[in-house]
Amino acid sequence: MALLATANCAHSALPRNLTTKRTAPQVCRAAPAPTVPNEGALPAGGPGAKYAAGQCTKVPVKNIRNFSIIAHIDHGKSTLADQLLLKTNTVAARDMVEQFMDSNDIERERGITIKLNSARMRYTDSKGELYALNLIDTPGHVDFAYEVSRSLAACEGALLVVDASQGVEAQTLANVWLALENDLEVIPVLNKIDLPGADPERVISEIEDIIGLDCTNILKVSAKVGLGIDEVLEAIVKRVPPPKNTVDKPLRALIYDSYYDAYRGVICQFRVVDGSVSKGDRILMMNTGKEHIVDEIGVLAPNKVTVDTLYCGEVGYMAAQIKSVKDARVGDTITLSKNQAQEPLPGYVEVQPMVYCGLFPTDSNQYQDLREALDKLQLNDAALRFEPEISTAMGFGFRCGFLGLLHMEIVQERLEREYDLQLITTAPTVIYQCVTADGQELMVNSPADLPDPVKRRSISEPYVRLEMVTPTDYVGNLIELATSRRGEYKEMRYLTENRTTLVFDIPLAEVVTDYFDVLKSKSKGYASMEYQMIGFRENDLVKLEIKINGEPADALSVITHRDNSYKLGKQLVSKLKELIPRQMFKVPIQACIGVKVIASEQIAPYRKDVTAKCYGGDISRKKKLLSKQAEGKKRMKALGRVEVPQEAFMAVLNLDND
Repeated sequence: MALLATANCAHSALPRNLTTKRTAPQVCRAAPAPTVPNEGALPAGGPGAKYAAGQCTKVPVKNIRNFSIIAHIDHGKSTLADQLLLKTNTVAARDMVEQFMDSNDIERERGITIKLNSARMRYTDSKGELYALNLIDTPGHVDFAYEVSRSLAACEGALLVVDASQGVEAQTLANVWLALENDLEVIPVLNKIDLPGADPERVISEIEDIIGLDCTNILKVSAKVGLGIDEVLEAIVKRVPPPKNTVDKPLRALIYDSYYDAYRGVICQFRVVDGSVSKGDRILMMNTGKEHIVDEIGVLAPNKVTVDTLYCGEVGYMAAQIKSVKDARVGDTITLSKNQAQEPLPGYVEVQPMVYCGLFPTDSNQYQDLREALDKLQLNDAALRFEPEISTAMGFGFRCGFLGLLHMEIVQERLEREYDLQLITTAPTVIYQCVTADGQELMVNSPADLPDPVKRRSISEPYVRLEMVTPTDYVGNLIELATSRRGEYKEMRYLTENRTTLVFDIPLAEVVTDYFDVLKSKSKGYASMEYQMIGFRENDLVKLEIKINGEPADALSVITHRDNSYKLGKQLVSKLKELIPRQMFKVPIQACIGVKVIASEQIAPYRKDVTAKCYGGDISRKKKLLSKQAEGKKRMKALGRVEVPQEAFMAVLNLDND
């Protein structure tokens, strides 16, 4: 049985166009041997079996390496991934494009990684032994931290890439703690060592002092020019442990991503943790209880390669005629109907949105198109949430939940670009905890849903622990920024002589708007930030309601702290006065808290000179004409509606917060 154990987890290959998060280990089943009695009962395709002209070759489980690349944004992880693909001949030089793993146009334009990808590489080490290296590319932006966590959950090791000129950043720390919590083997890699401003000794000292990693054998590379890539591959083989061989256990596989295929329905991407799964198997989703028959399974190498079987430790994709993403939820556990696992995989936490906003089509006829587009995007984006919303100002739309402002911008851009929709986005809000007068607890993500002041007892807002890593020259600027956003100072730690970490407890609502942009501005681009939820706190929050011509514009309403409400109200009505066109009657714009008006502006009407034809005579004639005009305008104001332009709904986003 020792031979069988090593042989059961066979091939590893990952589909390229799947948004998978990590590559799975390949477990290899030895060639059929008469000494193994149950060999014939196992799925076909042992070690050495080849698929698609050798793109995917099965190897023993001990020769599988599943690893991820973690780094702060713009430290070179996508470029390093490109070099690994080139060096292992996984992608031919003629087919290589910059940021190969970033398959999305938006990713390339912005120079960031948004959706995680994976690729399987065939690598022969210095001793001539064949290995299957499964690489998972991970995002670096704070909004997409959940993608990093999904990648790490499917790996045994991680390359920690640090810029040799910039050093350890906030997101670097957050990712490495996550990797260590998952018991991953972390290999430090110093990138961009060929830059004139590189300071390897200082950065190595930072990694050792701040993170506590042993940098005796740190890898020094330049991914841009391909320097040191061979050493990285050898380190992966020698230092990353192989996956555990649990092929004899009942199948358990974790769904970590999915996308929609117009012809085959939902395509699941999953990591086989225990057992094996083959084409034709009847599978069971342990959380939803739905059963399906596997039509196709395969891996990314980096293009799709169909295979007979996926074994424990491997990552792949599956088509099983699944019609709805609700039947293949991210985080669900797949098992076999005939030989079910006792319990689902533990520890997976479904992502919760942090920021909410309203999305409304400019053309009301596109409402159904918007719903279908959101449905399809949700298949590919586990963090996106949406529900129907009706606005008196903008009609039918959806209340959508996102991870942050960048995530919101990406989703809106994809909706407009890929589905040809024209959208209006309302001001972003966070989720609030409201206790009503009768003691009920409500979760509110829209100002329109907030109960009246007399019907509520308290409002609590989410707080985060914010850590900012900055050069010491900008400490004063960042302390001023955090305190101006209602931040509560906790501590300051000196990482090195010239680098400091500032820690604040701050309302999430103050962070998710433009905080990151202002942080970069005040630190000349050198500071970085990371935050994590610490719970809800009760505050003196109010609903700032905007009325235009006496009618509430619910899409412009915001929930804010009472101390900020007067300034915000004045800014908002002034901005709306500039954006709303003049009418034939006077239009008052008011910012209200309850029944109290705290700021107001008026848009002057167009005026026709009705006395122009009067060349003299009795003044009563002019008075009569003016009185008649005033009565007409009064009726017009009572019956008329003010058309609010799209730009006005973005006014809340563009207000100066400084």
